[in-house]
Amino acid sequence: MDYGQIAAAILAAVSAGGIAYALFYPRLSGQARAEQRRREFAAPAAIRAAADREAQSQARRGQVAQSLKDIENREKARHKVTIEGRIEQAGLSWSRKQYWLLGVVLGIVMAVVLLVTSGNWVMMLVGFLVGLLGLPRWYLTHLGKKRMLRFINEFPNALDVIVRGIKSGLPLNDCLRIIANEAQEPVKSEFRLIVEAQTLGLSLTDAATKLYERMPCAEANFFGIVLAIQQKTGGNLAETLANLSRVIRERRKMRDKIKAVSMEAKASAAIIGSLPPAVAGLVYVTSPGYMDALFYTNAGRIALVGCGIWMLIGVLVMRKMINFQI
Repeated sequence: MDYGQIAAAILAAVSAGGIAYALFYPRLSGQARAEQRRREFAAPAAIRAAADREAQSQARRGQVAQSLKDIENREKARHKVTIEGRIEQAGLSWSRKQYWLLGVVLGIVMAVVLLVTSGNWVMMLVGFLVGLLGLPRWYLTHLGKKRMLRFINEFPNALDVIVRGIKSGLPLNDCLRIIANEAQEPVKSEFRLIVEAQTLGLSLTDAATKLYERMPCAEANFFGIVLAIQQKTGGNLAETLANLSRVIRERRKMRDKIKAVSMEAKASAAIIGSLPPAVAGLVYVTSPGYMDALFYTNAGRIALVGCGIWMLIGVLVMRKMINFQI
């Protein structure tokens, strides 16, 4: 091999090594990081404080985003309520066996009543299914809504007790115990469960999450959000809960105002919805033979079913128009 080519290859290798050394040695040796730390320490205090605030703000935004993600997951799980959950939301102490036993009894009663009145086995089967699956569920839903309404009306007073207790120097757990002993139902029992959960080793945030599962309303959800964010980021808990109490009261005022304003529309919808069945019943009582064609001919039955479907659609549309969610 020519010595010139060997010398050129050696020079190229040395040059490549020098370039690589110049580019990567500061990073490998930590010289660049040390230079960056020297610049940070040499920077003015205001710049370092701004950087610290930005880092804290980013961390806080991340914690809030995680809390909101957890809340979204709880909201998705809210729609998957079991029978035990519905019983707990209604404030009852039934077991699953008692629930189904009640459903069977109601189903048998409905089936016997429809069989005696109509003499149709299909109607008897429909009555049994309605009594077994529909009436117990409707009863639990009705009790749960009434209990939730009482909770919403009393919950701001409980928050005020917490605010006054914290401002006077009491720990938060003592304020919760005061509510668990002296508040009105169902707030009293719900906060008693929170205190008992903390006694068993559950954190306050997790106990508040359980409150939202037992009482799936926006007010209980707000309470859990406030406690979760305050535990992660800190802040004035008394002021935050005072603002929450004010917001809940304003929501209730708005709900009552909308209810009063829409009462005329609800009355009109009730009259319009009940007028056709009422007129049909009066005609049947006064002139029974006048409506025989609707019940004893195929065309009459088809017309009767079609009218019933259109009436149901109209009632559902009116119900959607006059119901407002706050």
